[in-house]
Amino acid sequence: MARRRDKGRSVNGIILLDKPQGITSNKVLQKVKHLFGANKAGHTGSLDPLATGMLPLCFGEGTKVSAFLLEADKEYHLIAKLGENTTTGDSEGEVLDTFSTAELTLERVREVVGSYLGEIDQVPPMFSAIKHEGQPLYKLARQGIVVERKSRRITIYDIQLIRFVDDQLELKVRCSKGTYVRTLVEDIGRDLKCGGHVVMLRRTAVTPYEEMPMVTLDTLQQTAEQGGFAALDQCLHAVDTALVAWPSVSLNDDMAYYLKMGQAVQVSNAPTDGLLRLYQNGEHFIGMGCIDEDGKVAPKRLIAV
Repeated sequence: MARRRDKGRSVNGIILLDKPQGITSNKVLQKVKHLFGANKAGHTGSLDPLATGMLPLCFGEGTKVSAFLLEADKEYHLIAKLGENTTTGDSEGEVLDTFSTAELTLERVREVVGSYLGEIDQVPPMFSAIKHEGQPLYKLARQGIVVERKSRRITIYDIQLIRFVDDQLELKVRCSKGTYVRTLVEDIGRDLKCGGHVVMLRRTAVTPYEEMPMVTLDTLQQTAEQGGFAALDQCLHAVDTALVAWPSVSLNDDMAYYLKMGQAVQVSNAPTDGLLRLYQNGEHFIGMGCIDEDGKVAPKRLIAV
């Protein structure tokens, strides 16, 4: 049997990319993957082409934590234009209708914006990657097809009105997974009876990377030119940095051996439930685990590094 050719080098870790405007998340992922010469990579939830900001890219064994980053809370800084609805909910779409904003007051805007704090139901937009009968909604939307979407329960942990001048509304939002900022703006515009759409959107943080600096595509390209793969690899964050909020459990060599064989092990002073970070001898990260019904530490997703 012919041996399968290696399509790239083994790269493991996470890049906190500052996604540039005007490019899809998948296209920028492919550019960065090519720079690293990596054989495996994925992103952690798309940002619209219009949007910029934090887009964690997971390489190699790091792709095993991408689902957990997809579930993480996010923070955004945005500017909306009130008085216009568009087909896409942002400035890339065609204007559907216009309304006057002359009667809007700061007090009324503040009241409506504040009403979205907490748990709310949100209907996902047609221009989204959610699938309907195997087809992404945005593909149907481009054909002029609109299908019914079920509302989803999301949480707006914090929403700050930064500025309201004329028809410009500037907000900062911290929200749960599954929140569509374009829809949030449309809903605020609806309640203000003037419509609205996003004209600037920047993701400023993904939990747990609120305080971590991002790296731009230009910087990565320069790093590749000047220092090659060795310099690029210095930009990677360790895989377990995505899970710092989880409690950690240290296993001795025997425990780690059996766990890697798929067996649950008894660990003294382990948490009684929940997800865990697993380390061999307190140092080497070996993956994600959980507490089974017998109170033992069981493997959930192990890391082969």
